[in-house]
Amino acid sequence: MKTIRLTTAEALVRHLAAQQTEIDGGNQPLFGGVFAIFGHGNVAGMGPALYQHRRALPTFRAHNEQAMAHAAIAFAKTNARRRMMACTTSTGPGATNMVTAAAVAHVNRLPVLFLPGDIFASRRPDPVLQQVEDFADSTLSANDCFRPVSRYYDRITRPEQLLQSLPQALRVLTDPAECGPATLAMPQDVQAEAFDFPAAFFKERVRRLRRPGPDPAELVEAAAALKHARKPLIVAGGGVKYSLAEKALGDFATAHGIPVAETQAGKGSLAWDHPANMGAIGVTGSSAANELAREADLVLAVGTRLSDFATGSRALFANPKLTLVCLNVAGFDAGKHGGLSLVADARRGMKHLSATLEGWHAPEAWAQKSKRLSADWQKTVDRATAPPRKGSNQLPSDAQVLGAVNRAIGRDGLLLAAAGGLPGELHKLWRAADSTGYHLEYGYSCMGYEIAGGLGAKMAAPQREVFVLVGDGSYLMMNSEIASSIALKQKLIIVVVDNQGFGCIHRLQTLGCGLDPFNNLWSDAAPDIDFAAHAKSMGAEAEKVDGIAGLEQALKRARNAKRTYVVVIDADPQRGTPEGGAWWDVPVSGAKRAEYDKARARQRLA
Repeated sequence: MKTIRLTTAEALVRHLAAQQTEIDGGNQPLFGGVFAIFGHGNVAGMGPALYQHRRALPTFRAHNEQAMAHAAIAFAKTNARRRMMACTTSTGPGATNMVTAAAVAHVNRLPVLFLPGDIFASRRPDPVLQQVEDFADSTLSANDCFRPVSRYYDRITRPEQLLQSLPQALRVLTDPAECGPATLAMPQDVQAEAFDFPAAFFKERVRRLRRPGPDPAELVEAAAALKHARKPLIVAGGGVKYSLAEKALGDFATAHGIPVAETQAGKGSLAWDHPANMGAIGVTGSSAANELAREADLVLAVGTRLSDFATGSRALFANPKLTLVCLNVAGFDAGKHGGLSLVADARRGMKHLSATLEGWHAPEAWAQKSKRLSADWQKTVDRATAPPRKGSNQLPSDAQVLGAVNRAIGRDGLLLAAAGGLPGELHKLWRAADSTGYHLEYGYSCMGYEIAGGLGAKMAAPQREVFVLVGDGSYLMMNSEIASSIALKQKLIIVVVDNQGFGCIHRLQTLGCGLDPFNNLWSDAAPDIDFAAHAKSMGAEAEKVDGIAGLEQALKRARNAKRTYVVVIDADPQRGTPEGGAWWDVPVSGAKRAEYDKARARQRLA
């Protein structure tokens, strides 16, 4: 057997560089690169290995470990999980900074390979700098924090362990059902230890999207349930996008006359003006989709984990005769909510199901009602997103801001946002032209994802204009990757919506829970933060605008700019879009408790 003597770090990097993925009939590197912040625990091991292979596997420097991991997550999401990145950090705080991002990737089922430095496997110099000592278990390190937020976890304490663990990590990263973050903790002494690795370990391997088909018995059962339905509804989730099943969804809905509602992750699966598209569902849903959901006697959930936002905390689907069919590549998700399981790839599953249903069509009255509700909702969107009347001295709402961005984004634009009030308004009101132009992180609702995520999305789709919508709260939490976008020459258009604090939680606190306002908005002594000057200090072009007309003009200048451009606009923290929406289970006490208990009684627990 031919062998090659390499350090553990060199072998790991060389193996990653040999991985390919098939996209549109051609092969591309599976890994777009490695984000690295070097420090104690990875600079002397992973550092030289990455330098040696920097042409085959580029290394990118970031300014914050959590942020670079967010960028890696967004890169994978923008690539529909067909490409990904790795992240390496120092031991200690550099590593644990990534744990939050690992949770983001875990919840959203997105692939990232985490390679945190670790303490000495030999324990010879223990305790070392940044080591967290457990008094009862010397095998633990700070990196054990990654265990509950990783789909696959291992600590490489011998070089030869890489031969088994690295392929297992890659299997999870590329498996449509198990997909999520993988963590290989890398003790710093093992990184630099040499071993005679088999040459075959470094052969090129092409990975393709696996498409498991449905079980025949499950298929027959699901089809029979649909044929009995009088008011069927499809709920499209992120799995539709990851399966590249958008066309299959449109064909299925059209052939069988079934309206489609979209989760946050599934938004854009159908173009906003597709006849079957009823818009967003659930807590941040449209009135059209939610009214149909309340009446539906069958819900076909495709590629969604049916979180509380999509189901109105299990209270939205109100028909007592409801049948739920869960078409999902992951058996874990297909078995939720007491529904009928149809375990399969979304695209393949819908094609098989459509063939089994050949000739069946939902009642025409249901289709006509769907069209009427959809048309009414579009009028609501027009009203909510229209610019303020001339002469109005009101601060614009979030809806009016996103309306201006929606009108400016064009066919080549990609919209990215995450936590706060913006995702709710975007889910309801944003008109997504296709599945690739709407990018929301709302599975974990992680503040700070926005700008870093925008960087990752731009690296994945350099031909697109990436528009980042971010509130002042999230901006203050994590903005360092503006500097990275300048250094890496990855232009972003960032719109900072300044409502003087955490406006989303303020509205939940005061309107949703009936509580006194407390600890969310700045007081009268609010700091006068010059976000434009701050962004300029990191190398971006920036300006603050007055009102929607000013925003629209600034977005034109931003499009013509050559580097990252930040536009700041003040917004009203009190104003949301009251239309649409559904109940959300947020326990309250006091005066609103009786109302809460009444709503909770509508929850379906099975």
